[in-house]
Amino acid sequence: MKTTIEITGFLESVLSRAVEVGLARSKTDALRIGIMELNHEYKLVEDASEVDVVGMKIRKEQAEMKANGQKYLPKDLALAKYR
Repeated sequence: MKTTIEITGFLESVLSRAVEVGLARSKTDALRIGIMELNHEYKLVEDASEVDVVGMKIRKEQAEMKANGQKYLPKDLALAKYR
């Protein structure tokens, strides 16, 4: 879902501060974190947070591997020592 919203005043200050102190990389990420916390607090959608956390972890790992010039091992190579 793509959406455009205007955030000003106090809420904008909160988002900016979250980025400044390193809680989020961007205001958009700060909004995502806020939505996840809303779901965590009120259990609006069951198990969504775990799926999102796994997805974020995979994306982070892929970015780190790309930055370091690393690649995943092909399945055959990864399992070779166990055969």
